[in-house]
Amino acid sequence: MTRRVVITGLGIVAPGGIGTKAYWEMLTAGRTATRTITHFDASPFRSRVAAEADFDPAAEGLSPQEIRRLDRAAQFAVVSAREALADSGVTEDSYDPTRIGVTLGNAVGCTTSLEREYVVVSDGGRKWQVDHEYAVPDLYRHFVPSSMASELAWLSGAEGPAAVVSTGCTSGLDALGHAAELIREGTVDMMVAGAAEAPISPITSACFDAIHATTPRNDDPEHASRPFDRTRNGLVLGEGAAVLILEDLGSARRRGAHVYAEIAGFASRCNAYHMTGLKPDGREMAEAIDVALGEARVDPSAVDYINAHGSSTKMNDRHETAAFKRSLGYHAYNTPVSSIKSMIGHSLGAIGGLEAAACALAIEHGVLPPTANLHEPDPECDLDYIPLTAREQRTDVVLSVGSGFGGFQTALVLARPDRSSR
Repeated sequence: MTRRVVITGLGIVAPGGIGTKAYWEMLTAGRTATRTITHFDASPFRSRVAAEADFDPAAEGLSPQEIRRLDRAAQFAVVSAREALADSGVTEDSYDPTRIGVTLGNAVGCTTSLEREYVVVSDGGRKWQVDHEYAVPDLYRHFVPSSMASELAWLSGAEGPAAVVSTGCTSGLDALGHAAELIREGTVDMMVAGAAEAPISPITSACFDAIHATTPRNDDPEHASRPFDRTRNGLVLGEGAAVLILEDLGSARRRGAHVYAEIAGFASRCNAYHMTGLKPDGREMAEAIDVALGEARVDPSAVDYINAHGSSTKMNDRHETAAFKRSLGYHAYNTPVSSIKSMIGHSLGAIGGLEAAACALAIEHGVLPPTANLHEPDPECDLDYIPLTAREQRTDVVLSVGSGFGGFQTALVLARPDRSSR
């Protein structure tokens, strides 16, 4: 019999809210955390806004050694994992360590530390032949993204599979899907799974400026991210992390764990078409949705809420609107949809984890987060995008989707575990 996978712990570091409680309060209040970049002097760049996390590693319990050793993204991951493990109530004797695994989604690795250290060893870029003696001892850890997965393994005592999943902007969802599959197939009993990213740096800004993917709305940072709005003109970078504790439902119930939601279905596709372009018919995303719903044994008409990718780019928002109609048919018009990127920006590989956590909390609390800044709906995006204000609604089945550069398309289905007995 296929095992059912549930979420029993949540840990969050996000713009506008450190910790799950603060994060959920911010989302349901419809507050935006986008602002003018403070991490570095962004004045030379086309887009100078981002959603930054007000994160003090020492205040969050990291030791001086951890602060020096860990990249900012890894710090996010460790703090989130500590909260998630405490929230789940897992103890050292809950599981055999060899039956615990780790998957962490991440798109751009330890960008912040690598760029900082290159500036040091090259003397501000003036020396072609860099001097390694000026580098920090932990520079190699920053070079290999797998170091972040190993940190979570050490923290949780996980001696099973440990990996970083890197599929661009779908990394967080893909990491959770991979983790759920390992539990379903019986390889492990528990997974520490999620995503972390700290991409707000000069090199990342330059990359997105080059393709005009980020918004130039620098005079109004608070309202710069506006998914599905007619006036949207690009995404807003973000940062953060979300770690979820996943377990087999039977094991979770035997130890009396609180269950937020079940990961009922997962699927991913690649359009094999274009690095950044999307076809207007939404076929590839629709295929991922169809397969995920099929795995969950959920009829499209049973979907209560869709957490959209909603990046705030013209192409993406129209693409996924078409995908929802293609997969859900007329029910798409009756299904509430929203994008939390309107409030916390787009944290690349981390966003799928943050969105999955929001979906679990929507099921838990019966509240749907809004799409902030949606004042002038795009006529081509004609679904119910929950503008501006959160909505109270019992939710049994949630669909969360992601779309990433390279053509990646992912769908994750979360559900109330007891929905069949309703």
